[in-house]
Amino acid sequence: MHALQIVGTGKRVSRGHFADTTNRRNFLLLIQLRWLAIIGQIVTIVFVHRLLGIALPVRAMSAVLICLLLLNITDLIRYRSQKILSNTEIFLALLLDVSALTAQLYLSGGTDNPFISLYLLQVILGTVLLDAWFAWALVAVTSLCFIFLTMRAIPFHLSGSGDVLPFHLRSQGMYIGFVLAACLQVFFVSRIQRNLKQRDAYLAELRQQNAEEAHIVRMGLLASGAAHELGTPLSTLSVILNDWQHMPRLHNDAELGDDIIEMQAQVNRCKSIVSDILLSSGDARGEGTLRTTASAFLTDTIEEWREACSPSRLDVRIGITPDPAIVSDIALKQVLFNLLDNALEASPGWIGVTARKQDNTLTIVVQDEGPGFTDTILADFGKPYRSTKGKQGSGVGLFLVANVIRKLGGTVHATNRKGGGASITVQLPLAAMVIEDKADGEH
Repeated sequence: MHALQIVGTGKRVSRGHFADTTNRRNFLLLIQLRWLAIIGQIVTIVFVHRLLGIALPVRAMSAVLICLLLLNITDLIRYRSQKILSNTEIFLALLLDVSALTAQLYLSGGTDNPFISLYLLQVILGTVLLDAWFAWALVAVTSLCFIFLTMRAIPFHLSGSGDVLPFHLRSQGMYIGFVLAACLQVFFVSRIQRNLKQRDAYLAELRQQNAEEAHIVRMGLLASGAAHELGTPLSTLSVILNDWQHMPRLHNDAELGDDIIEMQAQVNRCKSIVSDILLSSGDARGEGTLRTTASAFLTDTIEEWREACSPSRLDVRIGITPDPAIVSDIALKQVLFNLLDNALEASPGWIGVTARKQDNTLTIVVQDEGPGFTDTILADFGKPYRSTKGKQGSGVGLFLVANVIRKLGGTVHATNRKGGGASITVQLPLAAMVIEDKADGEH
């Protein structure tokens, strides 16, 4: 015995996951900053030692640079292999940078080194990237390092003499250190802020989606309750109409008989809609999902709508090759009904439907010759109660369409046709409707 399973591809990304993505981007910025620090230190050591004639412990400072280089390679490997990076890992990376900076300052003048202002860059990065207590911990560590350098450090002196560093060289070094620290702060903090703004924008989008989904849940509960309530009167109407059809006086009136048949057909359609609502909400268990193909599903759905609504002209072109096996999805069926109903209301004279398969994506386009969408509707497409009809409560259909397609991992776009009318394109990954056979008891 086999069961059918719908495999969805829609991705729900939690806030924590996106925060981890932001941490990865910021961690990469720290790696880039460290590359700049390595290059800058090499250039500075060569310039100061060779050209300015200031004695430096080059071997010891080179050893620190090698350690920093190995650390950066390790962090780069970790960045590429790990999908999640925590605040603690970023904090440890900043601590290691502070340690390397302290070692280099210790070997080159301590607090007399004009590049000691780079401590502030580490503190600022920690303040922007980390939680408050991490930032304060970084302040404490850099402060202790500064105190250590005031008490113990290898002083500057000119090569071949014991002369201390001249004041003009100190001033020039302080100026270079200030400009370097300021430029690095502006460059990296601005990029970090961009990452944080992207995170905030994504969180705002998530909150909007949650509000819309809560709205859909409320509408679903109302629809389910209404479906329960409508079941009894629809059944009563169906029985009465059936009795009328067998009454000799009405049966002999051909015109009235045709009206009764049409009324019975509309009542049956209402009962079918109610059954679909109950099935979608999980209340009706007698009907299950059906195996079909993408082409057959679209053809049957469009034909069912054509019989119920009788459009003047409906052009259908379905070219799906190869034709994959899928599960007949009531939600997707209702999406197509909504799109076709809207197109018929806007353009009673003509509706065009095309469907094609591109790679693993099913693309469905519904077009009409109506007035098209306004710029406001296009900008807010998929939002609730956005409609050109001007009726209270209208605009829900496209809102439901957009959310159902989004749940299935697809997208929906609306445009105006050049020749007049509107065009709505639905792109849906076929993986959202494919069939997987699972034996009972398997997981």
